[in-house]
Amino acid sequence: MAEFEGVTLKDPASSMTATFVPVAGMVGTSLADAGDEFLGQRRGLDAYVKSGKTMGIPILYPWANRLSASKYAINGAVVTLTPGTGGVRTDEHGVPIHGVLGGYPGWLITARSENSLTAVLDYGGKPRLLASFPFPHLLTQSVTLKDRKLTIETTVMPTTSASVPLCFGYHPYFTIPGVPREQWRLTTPTMRRLSVDHWGIPTGEHREWNGATEPLKHAEYDDGFDNVPNGAVFSVSGGDRRIDIRFEAGYPAAQIFAPRNDDVVCIEPMAAPTDSLRRGTYRYAVPGKPETARFSITVT
Repeated sequence: MAEFEGVTLKDPASSMTATFVPVAGMVGTSLADAGDEFLGQRRGLDAYVKSGKTMGIPILYPWANRLSASKYAINGAVVTLTPGTGGVRTDEHGVPIHGVLGGYPGWLITARSENSLTAVLDYGGKPRLLASFPFPHLLTQSVTLKDRKLTIETTVMPTTSASVPLCFGYHPYFTIPGVPREQWRLTTPTMRRLSVDHWGIPTGEHREWNGATEPLKHAEYDDGFDNVPNGAVFSVSGGDRRIDIRFEAGYPAAQIFAPRNDDVVCIEPMAAPTDSLRRGTYRYAVPGKPETARFSITVT
């Protein structure tokens, strides 16, 4: 990680720290308390930058999760995504996944203090990015660490007369240090589970999901949800540790990912469900009215 300069925030009220790396896609690489790490490191920062192998807290932009094909239509035009070009990466089925900003170096720091950081990406000034998402705008990410809570705000501000689709999200990897995965507990709110096909694409069917706290044990998740209310809280706990993830505003959808072969659980805030960019089921940021989404992570 020596070649990528990170910014470490310090909580003025506790021993918590958080590290973000603007030159590597504004990815969060650490959320720690006196040396105990609560973010899954997986293959590390180098693999994230070079091949998009996610870790820590990466932003998924301009779409979260997968698209069902490499084209999408908007306002009568068709945008074609070319794998390997402009940051477009594909999953094992060959469909685009996780947007185009994985490890992207174009973020500029605009404000910084001991416990906060703001960085901006001028999306409209980057032809490489506009080729895959032709909507000029400013993208701002602000992070603050205070009272053991890390808050991440993301603002989309159109810079032309074109409205900007809101389909982005984040993919935080959480872990409970010192506690085996089999002893973790997962708490979810009441929402709606979306049925998916074998590629992980929603089929259009759904059912109600009653919020509960369940032992994780050996369970495996890769499940999408919508109808997530503002203020909804998800939790991962084990031993005397708990991580609360609150969808404070602007995230009506979620993905829960918990692979059997890794000691991590992902609670992913999403501005729209999987494949919304192709289906047209999203909100917009309209000119003159920037949209801000916010979620927080509290460790106790």
